[in-house]
Amino acid sequence: MFYRLPAEWEEQKSTLIAWPYNKSDWPKRFDNIPSVFAKIISKISYYQKVNVLIKSNSSKKKISFLLKSFKTKFKNIRYIICKTDRVWIRDTGPIFLKDKRNNNVLCNWKFNGWAKYADHKNDDRINIKISKYFKGRIINPLFKKKRVVLEGGSIDVNGKGLMLTTRECLLSKIQQRNSNLKINDYHSVFKKYFGIHHVIWLNRGIVGDDTHGHIDDIARFVSPNKIFLAYEKNKNDKNYKMLNENFMLLKKERKNVSNLKIKRIPMPRPIYIDNTRVPASYLNFYITNKLVLLPVFNDPNDRVVIRIFKKEFKNRKVVPIDCSELIWGLGAIHCMTQQEPR
Repeated sequence: MFYRLPAEWEEQKSTLIAWPYNKSDWPKRFDNIPSVFAKIISKISYYQKVNVLIKSNSSKKKISFLLKSFKTKFKNIRYIICKTDRVWIRDTGPIFLKDKRNNNVLCNWKFNGWAKYADHKNDDRINIKISKYFKGRIINPLFKKKRVVLEGGSIDVNGKGLMLTTRECLLSKIQQRNSNLKINDYHSVFKKYFGIHHVIWLNRGIVGDDTHGHIDDIARFVSPNKIFLAYEKNKNDKNYKMLNENFMLLKKERKNVSNLKIKRIPMPRPIYIDNTRVPASYLNFYITNKLVLLPVFNDPNDRVVIRIFKKEFKNRKVVPIDCSELIWGLGAIHCMTQQEPR
């Protein structure tokens, strides 16, 4: 059976977002988080459908009231009752594939709480619970008859057979996802389920990332042959060495990938909340049919990066979203969204 994982910029039918309930993910700073979610949902709803996962009908009225204050287009909102542990649907929700007839297939990877958090049982059941709301069959990816753990934030694709990921996330014994999979096993899995013919392995993610090396903070395809790559110019910063290593690795890939273009995106200054460094990055953006939702952090580089994104995404509106508080949950816009292809 042939499958293909579409690129994020391909036409979407809807976006999935899980409503925030878990106050412990934003200790002492949860109060404004629902408003951040409401703003993001509202922006997307102007142009396409948004499926909002909520824990019960009883919370619908309060959520709708908040969404209304952001002028949400309610005809594009669908509530789905589905209890979650956390909001990071990029990792916990379905990854939608296309089969050879271009039908959608809901890919149900196993989720183990990033091999870090014990409270992930609800999140591991999301795909089964919501599958009836989406067209297409559901598949459980296997390797040697065993389910494979994979998060959407650990991979990025160009829709034409290329993939980005990191060794730190998928090959490390720390926060290990699949103890039975080696590098060539992953290549087999990615070819079978995503239609990938070449994997670009970068080394490590950024400081503060509790997922242990997700790619969607450091490198993203923005077109079939162009990658935005995070870089840090301050040699004293803890991210400098790791991000420079990734740049060197990506440059070497030019011998494997014809016409590969690399655009370096500066990092914001280090952000500490309650003495904890958080994984703030401009690379955690989300592309919709008409918009690019870009995380910003009240940083001097915000303006620099907005200009870069506007130049790249001429056919989409770049919408900066202040993620200074959202990032305390150790995720941003890409982490909290998942697209359903049309």
